[in-house]
Amino acid sequence: QVQLVESGGGLVQPGGSLRLSCTASGLTFSTYTMSWYRQAPGKERGLVARISSAGSSTNYADSVKGRFTISRDNARNTVYLQMNSLKPEDTAVYYCKADFSDWWHRTLEYWGQGTQVTVSS
Repeated sequence: QVQLVESGGGLVQPGGSLRLSCTASGLTFSTYTMSWYRQAPGKERGLVARISSAGSSTNYADSVKGRFTISRDNARNTVYLQMNSLKPEDTAVYYCKADFSDWWHRTLEYWGQGTQVTVSS
């Protein structure tokens, strides 16, 4: 069975930093695109950052560019989200997502359970 487990969330002051981790099991991690999404109360879930299977390309939501960095360590089956200069608007539940598309363009998609990030003074 596939599992994605996020960790590293918590309470941090505005301007502070936090690093989230997502460790995967039950899949061939190095073949999956990994993403971070977030969902604040009353709002829809949105993409924060994405990294390709080999880590060669990334993209970010405009709201986090220059502040957040996504990275991965395929040897440890882990994707990270380094969050700097945090703002109250970053408060949300952060979710890890893995997706894979085969040669027939069939997509496999898995989600973690989420970890809470609260930015407040």
